Amino acid sequence: MRLLFCGDVVGRAGRDAVVEQVPLLRQRLGLDFVVANGENAAHGFGITPKICEDFFEAGVDVVTLGNHTWDQREIIPFLEADSRVLRPRNYPAGTPGKGAGVYQAGRGRKVMVVQVMGRLFMDPLDDPFVALDGELARHPLGGAVQAVIVDVHCEASSEKMALGHYADRRASLVVGSHSHVPTADAQILPGGTAYQTDAGMCGDYDSVIGMKKDAAISRFVRKIPGERLSPAEGPGTLCAVFVETDDATGLAKRIEPLRLGGRLAGAMPVV
Repeated sequence: MRLLFCGDVVGRAGRDAVVEQVPLLRQRLGLDFVVANGENAAHGFGITPKICEDFFEAGVDVVTLGNHTWDQREIIPFLEADSRVLRPRNYPAGTPGKGAGVYQAGRGRKVMVVQVMGRLFMDPLDDPFVALDGELARHPLGGAVQAVIVDVHCEASSEKMALGHYADRRASLVVGSHSHVPTADAQILPGGTAYQTDAGMCGDYDSVIGMKKDAAISRFVRKIPGERLSPAEGPGTLCAVFVETDDATGLAKRIEPLRLGGRLAGAMPVV
């Protein structure tokens, strides 16, 4: 199976990159399943139902969120209505929405997607390791599902790496989101799980993690609140991770970064 995970979509530049490129990438790479992290898609803060629908129409199968899940209040009933949008699994019981789901990927194959949010330098949610462990136990790779994609939405690279190794042998892909910078450590872990600490963002890299530079710099220099941060509006780069799995085991055969458009050096898997 061929999987693609698109990093955090930031503002219109990121949305445009996803909507324009995902349909072409599905054809070019023969993709079976696409996940995108959309928690910064609505002007940098949260996501709306309309944006979700635009992503689905473009060929995204599942949208994951993160610590900005609740920034757009209109998304709350949508989380209950559409299982293709996932918030972190380790929110407390009773929180609206779902943190994991099983989806069809064609030819009778099933993909489980789960997102957990880290606790280092972030909100003190329930234990992400316990939450992840439960979902992996309920959906064994190569048995109940043919692929497992884990989005680890964390600030600390150490926590992402720990979750990656914790899920090794039990997931097809563990990939980090939230940092907005693509890391160079794409690898297959010893047990066969593909891993990358952060997929990067889909957005304008002439920015401070996707936001206009002047306001972001001012916050560091002046140490007082200033104007509200807003997304940079230049050409967007689509940053993603491509994984090909073994159909029999669900484990990874290859993982490669994908970078398309904008300012970063390009990278495109050859299939």
